[in-house]
Amino acid sequence: MALNSPDHGIMDTGATSHSANEQGEFAMKDLGPLSYFLGIQVTRNGNNMFLSQQAYVRDIIHRASMDSCKPVATPVDTQAKLSVDSSPLHDDPTTYRSLAGALQYLTFTRPDIWYAVQQICMHMHSPRADHWSALKRIIRYIQGTSDYGLHLGPTPKISLVSYTDTDWAGRPDTRCTTSGYCVYLGDNLISWSSKRQATISRSSAEAEYRGVANVVAEICWLRNLLLELNHPVSRATLVYCDNVSAVYLSGNPVQHQRTKRIELDIHFVREQVQRGHVRVLHVPSRHQIADIFTKGLPRVLFDDFRSSLSIRPPYASTAGVY
Repeated sequence: MALNSPDHGIMDTGATSHSANEQGEFAMKDLGPLSYFLGIQVTRNGNNMFLSQQAYVRDIIHRASMDSCKPVATPVDTQAKLSVDSSPLHDDPTTYRSLAGALQYLTFTRPDIWYAVQQICMHMHSPRADHWSALKRIIRYIQGTSDYGLHLGPTPKISLVSYTDTDWAGRPDTRCTTSGYCVYLGDNLISWSSKRQATISRSSAEAEYRGVANVVAEICWLRNLLLELNHPVSRATLVYCDNVSAVYLSGNPVQHQRTKRIELDIHFVREQVQRGHVRVLHVPSRHQIADIFTKGLPRVLFDDFRSSLSIRPPYASTAGVY
């Protein structure tokens, strides 16, 4: 069965082979280098790759009837967070949910909108007027950055580096914390997340340490995956956090009474530190790239962090393709 049109460079598995080894062999067809897959365009420039969803962006904008909307510089403002009942109910919840789901798929190549999309998706069950305004702001942002995508390139050494941050008690309705992280393989962004923590934290250090534990769990999975691919990571993965207390807790063997609420996370992270798989280091807030996954940022800072995620327009040599 074909996964996609042969013209798009996707592998066609063909019919199942009826040989003696029926469970282990099947016919395959080589359709050449990957160029398009499930709405994601892949453009190569030497050893570099550019992943984008420009056609999909245009479809989202058209579905929202915002083809001539004025672009904005950031996908979310720096004001107060969205609330459950801060405004009247939106009169078309079906369209809201459809567009929110479409924006979720766009985050596969656009991590710069991940936090904004996560915020609107939390209110899909009962969208309000201000939630709709927030969704339209995201569309206005992608209107001005429709050709942006994720750049990937070769890396001389197999090394993992990550950043983690939290917005402690930032949810106005529940005082839950939003935590986010990003993981790099060399200079390439390969994993990112922005999600609400399930448990309310009583201190910023507690919230930050839960964020550290989340990214360490992701790192363990990535290290095992690279090991299975015969490219093991020999050095410790660096985890950058801007909370001094969380950094201290990761290496301090003394257990305090006030850390009992995060005891499992404490032991999990410390075990990885002791094994030499992870090192938790402090980074100034100004250089905390994971901030882009936890809160709205001013334009200058947002642009800086977006560039650090390798979210940029296509290579100059291929710009005319689009």
